[in-house]
Amino acid sequence: MSDPNIDVLTNESVELLQALIRNQCVNDGSIDSGFEDRSARLLRDELESTGVDMQLYEPTPGRTSLIARWPGTDPSAPALCLMGHTDVVPVSPEGWTHDPFGGELIDGEVWGRGAVDMLNLTSTMAVAFRHWISSGRRFPGDIVYFAVADEEAGGRHGAGPLVDTEWDALQCEWVLTEFGGIPMHTDAGTSMFVTAAEKGLGWRRLTVKGSPGHGSMPYGTDNALVKAAEVVRRISQYRPAPQLNELWAARVAAMGLPDDIAGAMIDAERLGDALSFLPPDLARNAHACSHTTFSPNVVAGGVKTNVIPDSVTIEVDIRTLPGETSEDVNQHLRAALGDLFDHVEVEILQEHLSTASPTDNRLWSSLVDSVKVAYPEANVVPSLVTGGTDARFFRDRGAIAFGAGLLSPKVDIGEFFTRFHGHDERIDIDSLRLTVELWMNIVDRLWD
Repeated sequence: MSDPNIDVLTNESVELLQALIRNQCVNDGSIDSGFEDRSARLLRDELESTGVDMQLYEPTPGRTSLIARWPGTDPSAPALCLMGHTDVVPVSPEGWTHDPFGGELIDGEVWGRGAVDMLNLTSTMAVAFRHWISSGRRFPGDIVYFAVADEEAGGRHGAGPLVDTEWDALQCEWVLTEFGGIPMHTDAGTSMFVTAAEKGLGWRRLTVKGSPGHGSMPYGTDNALVKAAEVVRRISQYRPAPQLNELWAARVAAMGLPDDIAGAMIDAERLGDALSFLPPDLARNAHACSHTTFSPNVVAGGVKTNVIPDSVTIEVDIRTLPGETSEDVNQHLRAALGDLFDHVEVEILQEHLSTASPTDNRLWSSLVDSVKVAYPEANVVPSLVTGGTDARFFRDRGAIAFGAGLLSPKVDIGEFFTRFHGHDERIDIDSLRLTVELWMNIVDRLWD
């Protein structure tokens, strides 16, 4: 049901989102970045008046997470965790139209890094959670609010250790987190993508060795940078075969494509050509949902302009499909590099297998019903998210986890994908309203 206080809750969500953006909890992957303590304490202060049981956890100095728990009336009922991360990725300010950490409200949109990834959800979850407690509402199961650090760098200073060491505080059977509720409007109707699975993480550091020498005499030298350039070239040109499963078939069916293109999209031999018929942003996402991907993103090496480098490192973001293992990643690299593979040292930076949750359960049906409050005719489609989320740690514990939220019709799906980790990230107020209503509606239905 729609809460009569929805205007108030929406305004509170806007203000909290602006404050979280302005905290600048930028996580560049280093141990001393993130500064999530700022937002963990902000959220604690926002909830303090409710008297709810909550605690700050700091597995690494400055990398603070908040866990708050509102007890239910039935100790045997399943518990629900609303999980939102507080860290954001770095920005290139010169590419932005407005201050990336200003949290400005411009023409009905909140601008700033994290507005869609995922401070919009973190703020609306907190507002809904506070509203339930303040209004005296009790539900059969416990509701946990988890504002977690370090999601953007793999959860090593957040959900990873806390799920292991603080499970008594986090214990739950159901989890809602990022991201989902993305509408795709086609001639055949509206489809709504909700995350039920995510790709695996297989980050690798490749070290290429050579021999040092004077830069004025490059002929015949063993320049590690030159070899590294060839390694990068081969990785960028590597084309592994697609893997097409039921999630992929459902995704293609929901895209409202012409029959000939749709048929090619579910044919491994013709998929590559079919992607060229999609808008570029959708093509990138579709490719990532159907392939293991390799993106060499960091290169370091060399000491001086006139010294031939003897060592160069390349960090590669590898995302694996369901069923693939660590050995599969190594085999992919061997296939990509060919004769160079034996000349490269391979180190695992982070690794986690792909995870998924079933949809034959109460959380999924409540989620679908709640989405249909806002989009009555929508076809709600379980989907694979190409990036990693902290849901994987809970799935490893046996919890059912989905990525949810709701975007308004004002947000085009292709443009939405560009806002993730891109310039001019922003979210409209209507989407915040729909999302806070979604949390309210799910909880109203969940324990019926």
